[in-house]
Amino acid sequence: MLLVYLLLSYFTASATGFFYQDIDITWGDGRAKILNNGELLTLSLDKASGSGFQSKNDYLFGLFNIQIKLVPGNSAGTVTTYYLSSQGSNHDEIDFEFLGNLSGDPNIVHTNIYTQGKGNREQQFYLWFDPTKDFHNYTILWNPLHIVFYVDGTPIREFKNAESSTGVPYPKRQPMKIYGTIWDAEDWATRGGLVKTDWTQAPFTASYENYKADACMWSSGSSSSSCASSSSSKNYTWMYQDMDSSSQSRLKWVQKNYMVYNYCTDTKRFPRGLPPECSLNKTA
Repeated sequence: MLLVYLLLSYFTASATGFFYQDIDITWGDGRAKILNNGELLTLSLDKASGSGFQSKNDYLFGLFNIQIKLVPGNSAGTVTTYYLSSQGSNHDEIDFEFLGNLSGDPNIVHTNIYTQGKGNREQQFYLWFDPTKDFHNYTILWNPLHIVFYVDGTPIREFKNAESSTGVPYPKRQPMKIYGTIWDAEDWATRGGLVKTDWTQAPFTASYENYKADACMWSSGSSSSSCASSSSSKNYTWMYQDMDSSSQSRLKWVQKNYMVYNYCTDTKRFPRGLPPECSLNKTA
Protein backbone atom coordinates (compact mmCIF):
# COMPACT_ATOMS: atom_id res chain seq x y z
CA MET A 1 0.00 0.00 0.00
CA LEU A 2 2.76 2.47 0.91
CA LEU A 3 4.36 2.08 -2.51
CA VAL A 4 1.21 3.44 -4.12
CA TYR A 5 1.58 6.70 -2.24
CA LEU A 6 5.31 6.96 -2.84
CA LEU A 7 4.77 6.82 -6.58
CA LEU A 8 2.22 9.64 -6.56
CA SER A 9 3.38 12.96 -7.98
CA TYR A 10 3.43 15.54 -5.22
CA PHE A 11 5.76 17.52 -3.04
CA THR A 12 5.45 18.87 0.47
CA ALA A 13 4.52 22.43 1.25
CA SER A 14 3.62 24.24 4.43
CA ALA A 15 1.83 27.53 3.89
CA THR A 16 0.57 29.95 6.48
CA GLY A 17 -0.33 33.59 6.91
CA PHE A 18 -1.14 35.87 4.05
CA PHE A 19 -4.25 35.28 1.98
CA TYR A 20 -2.67 37.31 -0.83
CA GLN A 21 -0.03 34.60 -1.24
CA ASP A 22 -2.18 31.51 -0.84
CA ILE A 23 -5.73 32.34 -1.93
CA ASP A 24 -7.57 33.57 -5.02
CA ILE A 25 -10.96 35.24 -4.75
CA THR A 26 -12.99 33.48 -7.42
CA TRP A 27 -16.46 34.99 -7.41
CA GLY A 28 -18.75 37.50 -5.73
CA ASP A 29 -18.15 40.74 -7.67
CA GLY A 30 -16.44 42.51 -4.79
CA ARG A 31 -18.31 40.75 -1.99
CA ALA A 32 -15.15 38.87 -1.00
CA LYS A 33 -12.40 41.02 0.49
CA ILE A 34 -8.83 40.47 1.70
CA LEU A 35 -8.06 42.90 4.52
CA ASN A 36 -5.46 43.72 7.20
CA ASN A 37 -2.48 43.28 4.89
CA GLY A 38 -3.66 39.84 3.84
CA GLU A 39 -4.32 38.46 7.31
CA LEU A 40 -8.15 38.56 7.14
CA LEU A 41 -10.59 37.44 4.46
CA THR A 42 -14.32 38.19 4.52
CA LEU A 43 -17.09 36.66 2.41
CA SER A 44 -20.45 38.38 2.06
CA LEU A 45 -23.88 37.40 0.76
CA ASP A 46 -26.74 39.63 -0.34
CA LYS A 47 -29.83 38.95 -2.39
CA ALA A 48 -27.91 39.34 -5.63
CA SER A 49 -24.98 36.99 -4.94
CA GLY A 50 -22.75 35.18 -2.51
CA SER A 51 -18.96 34.97 -2.79
CA GLY A 52 -16.06 32.56 -2.57
CA PHE A 53 -12.34 31.82 -2.70
CA GLN A 54 -10.04 28.92 -3.53
CA SER A 55 -6.44 28.02 -2.81
CA LYS A 56 -3.81 28.73 -5.43
CA ASN A 57 -2.38 25.23 -4.92
CA ASP A 58 -3.72 21.70 -5.21
CA TYR A 59 -2.97 19.15 -2.49
CA LEU A 60 -2.89 15.40 -2.06
CA PHE A 61 -3.07 14.70 1.70
CA GLY A 62 -2.45 17.22 4.41
CA LEU A 63 -3.48 18.96 7.60
CA PHE A 64 -5.64 21.97 6.76
CA ASN A 65 -6.62 24.56 9.34
CA ILE A 66 -8.48 27.85 9.23
CA GLN A 67 -10.15 30.07 11.79
CA ILE A 68 -13.68 31.23 11.02
CA LYS A 69 -16.08 33.65 12.67
CA LEU A 70 -19.55 32.86 11.38
CA VAL A 71 -22.35 35.23 10.37
CA PRO A 72 -23.78 36.95 13.48
CA GLY A 73 -27.45 37.51 14.24
CA ASN A 74 -30.25 36.04 12.13
CA SER A 75 -28.40 34.05 9.46
CA ALA A 76 -31.25 31.65 8.61
CA GLY A 77 -31.08 30.32 5.07
CA THR A 78 -27.36 30.97 4.62
CA VAL A 79 -24.52 28.47 4.34
CA THR A 80 -20.86 29.25 5.04
CA THR A 81 -18.35 26.65 3.89
CA TYR A 82 -14.75 25.50 4.15
CA TYR A 83 -13.91 22.40 2.14
CA LEU A 84 -11.56 20.47 -0.12
CA SER A 85 -12.60 19.36 -3.60
CA SER A 86 -11.21 18.00 -6.84
CA GLN A 87 -12.77 18.61 -10.25
CA GLY A 88 -15.05 16.63 -12.54
CA SER A 89 -18.13 14.43 -12.23
CA ASN A 90 -16.16 11.77 -10.31
CA HIS A 91 -14.70 14.28 -7.90
CA ASP A 92 -13.63 13.79 -4.28
CA GLU A 93 -14.72 16.29 -1.64
CA ILE A 94 -14.39 16.85 2.12
CA ASP A 95 -16.93 19.35 3.47
CA PHE A 96 -17.41 21.64 6.44
CA GLU A 97 -20.71 23.52 5.93
CA PHE A 98 -22.09 25.84 8.60
CA LEU A 99 -25.86 26.21 8.45
CA GLY A 100 -27.40 29.56 9.26
CA ASN A 101 -29.93 29.90 12.07
CA LEU A 102 -32.29 32.23 13.84
CA SER A 103 -30.68 34.35 16.53
CA GLY A 104 -30.27 32.35 19.72
CA ASP A 105 -30.71 28.92 18.14
CA PRO A 106 -27.84 26.40 18.24
CA ASN A 107 -25.47 26.45 15.28
CA ILE A 108 -25.21 23.31 13.18
CA VAL A 109 -22.09 22.16 11.33
CA HIS A 110 -22.89 19.88 8.40
CA THR A 111 -20.16 17.50 7.17
CA ASN A 112 -20.06 15.36 4.05
CA ILE A 113 -17.53 13.28 2.10
CA TYR A 114 -17.61 12.52 -1.62
CA THR A 115 -15.54 9.75 -3.17
CA GLN A 116 -15.48 9.24 -6.94
CA GLY A 117 -18.51 11.50 -7.32
CA LYS A 118 -20.63 9.77 -4.66
CA GLY A 119 -21.66 11.68 -1.54
CA ASN A 120 -24.71 11.12 0.67
CA ARG A 121 -22.47 10.71 3.72
CA GLU A 122 -23.85 13.52 5.84
CA GLN A 123 -23.26 13.95 9.55
CA GLN A 124 -24.43 17.03 11.44
CA PHE A 125 -23.49 18.39 14.85
CA TYR A 126 -24.48 21.20 17.15
CA LEU A 127 -21.55 23.38 18.15
CA TRP A 128 -21.00 23.68 21.91
CA PHE A 129 -20.19 27.41 21.70
CA ASP A 130 -21.38 30.47 19.81
CA PRO A 131 -19.27 30.51 16.63
CA THR A 132 -20.40 34.04 15.73
CA LYS A 133 -18.77 35.74 18.72
CA ASP A 134 -15.15 34.92 17.97
CA PHE A 135 -12.87 32.96 15.67
CA HIS A 136 -12.64 29.18 16.16
CA ASN A 137 -10.38 26.56 14.56
CA TYR A 138 -11.75 24.17 11.94
CA THR A 139 -9.31 21.49 10.80
CA ILE A 140 -9.33 18.69 8.26
CA LEU A 141 -6.78 15.89 8.57
CA TRP A 142 -6.58 13.93 5.31
CA ASN A 143 -4.00 11.18 5.13
CA PRO A 144 -3.81 7.62 3.73
CA LEU A 145 -5.42 6.19 6.89
CA HIS A 146 -8.46 8.37 7.40
CA ILE A 147 -10.15 11.76 7.23
CA VAL A 148 -10.80 13.50 10.56
CA PHE A 149 -12.80 16.69 11.13
CA TYR A 150 -11.73 18.78 14.14
CA VAL A 151 -13.33 21.75 15.87
CA ASP A 152 -10.94 23.63 18.17
CA GLY A 153 -8.75 20.54 18.25
CA THR A 154 -11.60 18.19 19.20
CA PRO A 155 -12.38 15.45 16.64
CA ILE A 156 -16.04 15.36 15.65
CA ARG A 157 -15.95 12.86 12.77
CA GLU A 158 -13.68 10.16 11.37
CA PHE A 159 -13.94 8.51 7.93
CA LYS A 160 -11.58 5.57 7.65
CA ASN A 161 -9.88 4.27 4.53
CA ALA A 162 -11.76 1.00 4.17
CA GLU A 163 -11.26 0.58 0.44
CA SER A 164 -9.44 -2.74 0.72
CA SER A 165 -12.07 -4.34 2.96
CA THR A 166 -15.32 -2.77 1.71
CA GLY A 167 -14.57 -1.65 -1.84
CA VAL A 168 -15.73 1.87 -0.96
CA PRO A 169 -13.39 4.32 -2.76
CA TYR A 170 -11.19 6.50 -0.58
CA PRO A 171 -9.86 9.93 -1.67
CA LYS A 172 -6.24 9.20 -2.47
CA ARG A 173 -5.67 9.81 -6.17
CA GLN A 174 -7.19 13.18 -7.00
CA PRO A 175 -5.55 16.41 -5.83
CA MET A 176 -7.91 18.91 -4.23
CA LYS A 177 -8.03 22.65 -3.72
CA ILE A 178 -9.29 24.40 -0.60
CA TYR A 179 -12.47 26.44 -1.00
CA GLY A 180 -14.54 28.82 1.08
CA THR A 181 -17.96 30.17 0.14
CA ILE A 182 -21.09 31.83 1.46
CA TRP A 183 -24.36 31.34 -0.38
CA ASP A 184 -28.14 31.24 -0.06
CA ALA A 185 -29.64 27.80 0.63
CA GLU A 186 -32.96 28.78 2.15
CA ASP A 187 -34.65 25.80 0.51
CA TRP A 188 -32.90 23.42 2.97
CA ALA A 189 -30.36 25.05 5.27
CA THR A 190 -32.48 26.06 8.28
CA ARG A 191 -35.00 23.60 9.72
CA GLY A 192 -35.18 21.80 6.42
CA GLY A 193 -36.09 24.96 4.54
CA LEU A 194 -38.96 26.00 6.81
CA VAL A 195 -37.16 29.21 7.82
CA LYS A 196 -36.34 31.47 4.88
CA THR A 197 -33.61 34.05 4.46
CA ASP A 198 -34.49 37.49 5.85
CA TRP A 199 -32.88 39.77 3.28
CA THR A 200 -33.42 42.84 5.48
CA GLN A 201 -30.51 41.43 7.53
CA ALA A 202 -28.15 41.41 4.51
CA PRO A 203 -25.31 41.59 3.86
CA PHE A 204 -24.39 38.42 5.72
CA THR A 205 -20.64 38.31 6.37
CA ALA A 206 -18.34 35.51 7.54
CA SER A 207 -14.67 36.09 8.38
CA TYR A 208 -11.64 33.83 7.89
CA GLU A 209 -8.10 34.10 9.26
CA ASN A 210 -4.95 32.08 10.08
CA TYR A 211 -5.20 29.76 7.10
CA LYS A 212 -2.57 27.04 7.11
CA ALA A 213 -1.99 24.08 4.81
CA ASP A 214 0.69 21.70 6.09
CA ALA A 215 0.30 19.45 3.12
CA CYS A 216 1.58 17.62 0.07
CA MET A 217 1.31 20.09 -2.78
CA TRP A 218 0.52 18.50 -6.11
CA SER A 219 2.98 18.84 -8.97
CA SER A 220 1.57 17.25 -12.10
CA GLY A 221 4.89 17.37 -13.91
CA SER A 222 6.94 15.65 -11.21
CA SER A 223 7.54 11.93 -10.77
CA SER A 224 8.97 12.17 -7.25
CA SER A 225 8.54 14.36 -4.22
CA SER A 226 9.91 15.26 -0.83
CA CYS A 227 6.71 13.76 0.65
CA ALA A 228 7.70 10.46 -0.87
CA SER A 229 11.21 10.43 0.59
CA SER A 230 11.67 8.60 3.87
CA SER A 231 13.77 11.40 5.36
CA SER A 232 11.20 14.07 4.57
CA SER A 233 8.21 12.07 5.74
CA LYS A 234 9.62 12.07 9.28
CA ASN A 235 8.96 15.82 9.42
CA TYR A 236 5.26 15.43 8.62
CA THR A 237 3.78 13.41 11.42
CA TRP A 238 0.25 14.04 10.16
CA MET A 239 0.87 11.75 7.16
CA TYR A 240 0.27 8.59 9.20
CA GLN A 241 -1.31 10.15 12.26
CA ASP A 242 -3.96 7.87 13.77
CA MET A 243 -6.34 8.50 16.67
CA ASP A 244 -5.09 7.63 20.15
CA SER A 245 -7.39 6.61 23.01
CA SER A 246 -7.81 10.20 24.18
CA SER A 247 -8.90 11.34 20.73
CA GLN A 248 -11.29 8.42 20.45
CA SER A 249 -12.85 9.36 23.79
CA ARG A 250 -13.31 12.97 22.72
CA LEU A 251 -14.83 11.85 19.42
CA LYS A 252 -17.36 9.67 21.26
CA TRP A 253 -18.18 12.55 23.61
CA VAL A 254 -19.03 14.85 20.71
CA GLN A 255 -21.03 12.22 18.86
CA LYS A 256 -22.98 11.25 21.98
CA ASN A 257 -23.83 14.79 23.06
CA TYR A 258 -23.87 16.92 19.92
CA MET A 259 -24.65 14.77 16.89
CA VAL A 260 -27.84 15.88 15.13
CA TYR A 261 -27.88 13.54 12.13
CA ASN A 262 -25.89 10.49 11.04
CA TYR A 263 -26.47 8.85 7.68
CA CYS A 264 -25.12 5.60 9.13
CA THR A 265 -28.17 5.25 11.39
CA ASP A 266 -30.78 6.35 8.85
CA THR A 267 -32.45 3.04 8.01
CA LYS A 268 -35.41 4.80 6.37
CA ARG A 269 -33.07 6.39 3.88
CA PHE A 270 -31.22 3.12 3.26
CA PRO A 271 -33.94 0.43 3.56
CA ARG A 272 -31.80 -2.14 1.73
CA GLY A 273 -28.97 -1.80 4.20
CA LEU A 274 -26.65 0.90 5.47
CA PRO A 275 -23.63 1.86 3.34
CA PRO A 276 -20.76 -0.62 3.83
CA GLU A 277 -18.34 1.91 5.34
CA CYS A 278 -20.73 2.45 8.26
CA SER A 279 -19.59 -0.78 9.89
CA LEU A 280 -16.09 0.65 10.28
CA ASN A 281 -17.00 4.26 10.99
CA LYS A 282 -19.07 3.58 14.08
CA THR A 283 -20.31 6.32 16.36
CA ALA A 284 -20.93 6.37 20.09
